[in-house]
Order: sequence, then C-alpha cells, then structure tokens
Amino acid sequence: MRQARWAGWASVVANIGIIVTGGAVRLTGSGLGCPTWPRCTDEAFTPHGELDYHSAIEFGNRMLTFVLVAVAVATFAAALRTRRQDLVRLSVILGLGIPLQAVIGGITVLTDLNSWLVALHLLLSMALIGLSVRFLQVLDRPGAPVGGPAAALAWGVFATTWVVLYLGTIVTGAGPHAGDADTARNGLDPLQWSQLHADAVFLLIGLTVGLIVTLLAQGAPRTSVQAAVLLLGVELAQGVIGFVQYFTDLPVLLVGAHLLGAGILFASVTWTLLRVRHP
Repeated sequence: MRQARWAGWASVVANIGIIVTGGAVRLTGSGLGCPTWPRCTDEAFTPHGELDYHSAIEFGNRMLTFVLVAVAVATFAAALRTRRQDLVRLSVILGLGIPLQAVIGGITVLTDLNSWLVALHLLLSMALIGLSVRFLQVLDRPGAPVGGPAAALAWGVFATTWVVLYLGTIVTGAGPHAGDADTARNGLDPLQWSQLHADAVFLLIGLTVGLIVTLLAQGAPRTSVQAAVLLLGVELAQGVIGFVQYFTDLPVLLVGAHLLGAGILFASVTWTLLRVRHP
C-alpha cells in the first residue's frame, strides 16, 4: 500500500509537471522547435546536428513522456501488488492516457500548434491529474457516496472548475503566447474572453464559499471542510496571479505560475469533491 501511495503521488506530480514544461515550450516560442512528429526533424528522432535553443526545449519536453511512462508502469505494478481490481483499473486508465496525450501532442505539432488542439492537450492532462487523485482516494477504501446539498454543491464547484479551465485555454489561444512566432491565434477578442473567464472565476469562488458554509451547517467531517477551505485558498491565489498577469501584459514567469496553479487547482477540486461525496 505504501508503494501504491508513492506511485499515486508521483502520478499527480508528474502530470502537473508536464503541464508546466509544456507551458515552458509555449512561452519560449519553442512549440515548433521539433517541426514534425514522431520524429524531431524529417531525418531523425533527435535534433542532432540542428540543435538550438528552441529545439532543445521542445525535444526535452518530448522526452519527459518517458518519465510519465515510467510512473504509469510503477503505478500499475504497485496496484497489482495490492491485488485490488479497483486500483488496477485506475492504473490502466492512467497508463492509456499517456499514449493518447502523445498522439494529441503530435497532431498539435503537425497542425502548426492549432490553439484548439493545444487546449485539448492541456485538458487531458487535467483529467489525468483527477484520475491520479482518485487513485489516492480509492487506496483508503472510501465509503459509499452520499447525496444532499453539500454533494450537489461540490459537483457544481467541480463542473465550474472545468468551465474556468476551458475558458482559460480560449483566452490563451487569443493571446500573444502562441508557441511560435508564425502560429495563428484563434481570432477571438482577448478582452471579452478574459472578462468571461474572470466572471467564471468569481462564480467558482462564490460556489466554494457556499460549499464551506453548507458543510459547516451540516456538521460535516473536518476533513471535508478542510479540503474545501484549502480549495478556496488555491482559488484565491490563482485568481491573484491571473489578475496580476493580465494587468502586467502577461509576463512569462507569471503565466507559467498560473499554469502550475491550474494543475494544483484541479487536483484540489477533485480531492474536495471526493471528500464531500465519501466522508
């Protein structure tokens, strides 16, 4: 069980890490440092002989896929040792997500960093983070799910988080960080979509406050309340970073921090939902 827990945490960290490194590729304009896929160039799988700043960053990010593979194999092996079918099923799904992620990444490169595919690339990583958190929760043999107002609010918070993340990808697709100087933007108005994104964030924060109040009113277990309070803290921190980056013309370090925060946010909201539904 200890090995399975370590593997689950490694999966969470690795999938958040790939979001950050993918963001670094985009923010440094290195998205087409390896202009084709699955090879880096038409002649080789590596940028040997043509290595520059951008190709080194893009190729390095591709190599991190093997780290994800190693973590997925370790998670599957640990799940097998527990002899629990629920853990094995989750580990298999996590493992299958990695080649799917690689294929989406390859298509993204072949379509010259189409912003809608880049968004899908990010959202799949979020889904894998959520599954990793679920793996950790299942380790503790949670009880049957419960209903009620708190559970309904938790689902609302979870769904709103998906909306916030997706709107964030649209804002990014309209903004200046395209991943390559020649990559076209999605053609949408960054100001209008940034406002919509901010409105969704306000809704998310409001729903989370409502969830905390409901949990306290119901006398919910302390772990459920703590998870919701932690989620609120992550949301507020992420909101501050988002506003600061917007009013400072999107400096790359803040955008990278915002991507890191997005991964932590989704892990937190998944954990909160699971804690509330399985007290």
